[in-house]
Amino acid sequence: MSAGAVGIDRPWALSAEALYQKLGSSDEGLSEQEAKHRESAGRNELPEKDRRTVRSILVSQFNSPLIYILLFATTLAYLLGDIIEGSVILVIVLINGVLGFFQEYKSEKALETLKKYITFNATVLRNGEKTDVDARALVVGDVVMLRIGNRVPADMRLLLCEEFQTNESVLTGESGLVEKSPAAINAIKPEPQLLSNMAFMGTTVASGHAVGIVTSIGADTFFGKTALTLSARVPESHFEKSIREFGNMLIKVTAGMTIFVFIVNTLLGRPLLESFLFAVALAVGITPEALPIVITIALSSGALELAKKKVVVKKLVSLEDLGNIDVFCADKTGTLSENELVLEKALDAQGSDSTQVMEYGLLCNTLFGTRKARLANAVDSAIIHFASNKFSISRLSQLHKVQVLDTVDFDHERKRMSVIVRHEGKLLMITKGAAENVFEVCTSMVHGEKIRKISQADRKKYEEYAAMGYSVIAVAVREVRELKDFKPEDEKGLTLAGFLLLGSQPRHSAAHTIAHMKKMGVELKILTGDGPIVTRKLCRDVGFAISEDRVILGEELDGMDEQALMQAAQRYNIFARITPTQKYQLVLALRRAGHVVAYLGDGVNDAPALRAADVGISVNNAVDVAKDAAHIILLNKSLDAVLTGIQDGRKIFGNVTKYILNTISANFGNMFSMAASSLFLKFLPLLPSQILLNNLLSDFPMLTISTDNVDSTFLKKPKRWNLPLISQFMIYFGVLSFVFDMLIMFSLLYWLQAPQDLFRTAWFLMSLLTEVAVVFVLRTQQSFYKSSPSRLLAVASLATVAIALAIIYLPIGRFFEFAHLDLTYLALIAGVTLLYVVVVEVAKMRFFKKHGFEVEAQKQASANIIP
Repeated sequence: MSAGAVGIDRPWALSAEALYQKLGSSDEGLSEQEAKHRESAGRNELPEKDRRTVRSILVSQFNSPLIYILLFATTLAYLLGDIIEGSVILVIVLINGVLGFFQEYKSEKALETLKKYITFNATVLRNGEKTDVDARALVVGDVVMLRIGNRVPADMRLLLCEEFQTNESVLTGESGLVEKSPAAINAIKPEPQLLSNMAFMGTTVASGHAVGIVTSIGADTFFGKTALTLSARVPESHFEKSIREFGNMLIKVTAGMTIFVFIVNTLLGRPLLESFLFAVALAVGITPEALPIVITIALSSGALELAKKKVVVKKLVSLEDLGNIDVFCADKTGTLSENELVLEKALDAQGSDSTQVMEYGLLCNTLFGTRKARLANAVDSAIIHFASNKFSISRLSQLHKVQVLDTVDFDHERKRMSVIVRHEGKLLMITKGAAENVFEVCTSMVHGEKIRKISQADRKKYEEYAAMGYSVIAVAVREVRELKDFKPEDEKGLTLAGFLLLGSQPRHSAAHTIAHMKKMGVELKILTGDGPIVTRKLCRDVGFAISEDRVILGEELDGMDEQALMQAAQRYNIFARITPTQKYQLVLALRRAGHVVAYLGDGVNDAPALRAADVGISVNNAVDVAKDAAHIILLNKSLDAVLTGIQDGRKIFGNVTKYILNTISANFGNMFSMAASSLFLKFLPLLPSQILLNNLLSDFPMLTISTDNVDSTFLKKPKRWNLPLISQFMIYFGVLSFVFDMLIMFSLLYWLQAPQDLFRTAWFLMSLLTEVAVVFVLRTQQSFYKSSPSRLLAVASLATVAIALAIIYLPIGRFFEFAHLDLTYLALIAGVTLLYVVVVEVAKMRFFKKHGFEVEAQKQASANIIP
């Protein structure tokens, strides 16, 4: 049941009497009978939308075109009698499936963690008596008592408050305490930041006590709407979508090639079974079966490197997405600013720096000297920190000795506090508090060496500071006579001494982070629940340029349709006073516009956006639900590690791309050659067992491609999976490979007149050597001799060639029906391979130039290669 279900609208604008009438309740609460009746219409529980079972998560790991191809290849390998090849592919598929299952299952537990925020008891009035009930049994109209330390069990309108403050950081992301009041307000937009007479589910009571009436429960609460968003199905990440599309392309190519070869061989009168086995061997041969393990090795090694920098990667594929991000979204706190308030300036009434005002602020302080505050006070902590850096140890020691005779404690109605001190031979009342409230008790102000009457213009001074984004604290003093007990009523006739200006402390690394992200082609966008003035000031302090000098507010987003929201998300980079749902919508809008998005957050309010982003990043001290929803956890909240992760992700993407481009073009060329040769050869160019052996050996060095060095130019900007480009690359270099295959075939047939066994052996070796050698050409956009490969790749490639030669010349070669090659054959193979490498190098430079790739200038030094 919800507030809407009983016909209530905008409860924050209604009086207590109107609320009781609308909600069918009273100051004695509901009767047990009525509460049970209302509970039958719906409990105060978080919704579960599109929740996935363990079985559906497990099945989804194998629901991919690429997996279909690999499972098909496994079946064919077993049918052809190649148990090793089939088993290797099957193990690869199973390992990746199990890893993916555990990663997604952990993510799905985020909603279960979120439920902890409402599984507790609440104190309510039922039949006019206080009773404790399970928070899930609360209904609209229940009258609830709240006190310090409680977690608010539902959205409620406050009826009575006594020094009542709540921490709403789980909902809004802002860490400051929010003062509450029961007075009706006329807010138009239902934004938590503006509703000072409402308490919201999931928030905590920081001080005081209150009585409220429940207006919304479960899915209808602000917190519930966040949970509803979190429980929705997560859209595919950029990487997952790209792999699926790549798999679809492979299916088309493999199916087309297989059917073509089978039909041609059958029409040429070849035995049906032999034609079928040859066709399916080609299907296995063109499949990049090592792709999943290459990706896993690359991602795992990258994750291990980041672990050394205290970054935990929960979902491995997110690391590849991290390298491709072009938009990084975060709250201002932790990105541009530290999560604490700092005193920036102590000014006299005319706006000049003032040590005297600083001393007054230090003396009128709950944390200075022997006094102890009941609650941590951010303002007083900031003053203490500022003074400790400004004053000498001797001066601080003198101020510690100042005698405090009495204190008039702070309260939320006056919004100020006072101390009575004996200072420099005078008995002084020093008052400190919210500027507007201190002005109320001031009649004069310090003006240089004189005291003059305060004017209306002077009263506007603090508004200028507030408009600049500061939190303004005013300090006032007056001489008093000694009394036994000072009261709030004694705060009168004060003289304004000056102002303390506080703000969020900019992160020391903020400017560096902004500049580095821009250099890497990543746009930073700030999504915050804080107000626009404070946000604008912080951006100015750290040198962050605001797009079109405009801060977009949450209320503006409410009126936008999907297209307008997408345009705004791309056009602007600062969004203030926004809700968790709006953060989620902005992330999805950016993704729909084609961007790869990372989101950094640590509160419940961030969880939906974390889960919706291609890469969700949280921190170790975040709430559990944020960590469950995230893909990457920072053990230290340092964005330097994120920047390193982006570079590592780009390196991983670069090496995975090398594998795909090399393997698919080589396989396509070889398989096309074998298919075409069926038209003029009277025998199969390679036996099925030889095709599978070639495929297995050529994959061995590619397993080490994840360790390869990447050109520095490749790391400068985010990249994308470009399937049309992959297709063009496959055809361009596949055809080139086909031409050289024909060259070696005709040389063998018409020059050397090679018999069947020597022909197959020579072509097997030629096919393998060219595929291994061309890796060193295609792995870089530079001239191949200017880019150093990794040592492991070089060693694995040499080992592959040695193994191939050993198989040919050792007795095991008879199993594959190989024949010994004399020096003439070896010289021909070596010469054609060398010519092939030279031609591919020239073709590569032309291809990259034609398709707009950044080709490194020839003067680029090898020192710029990133290991």
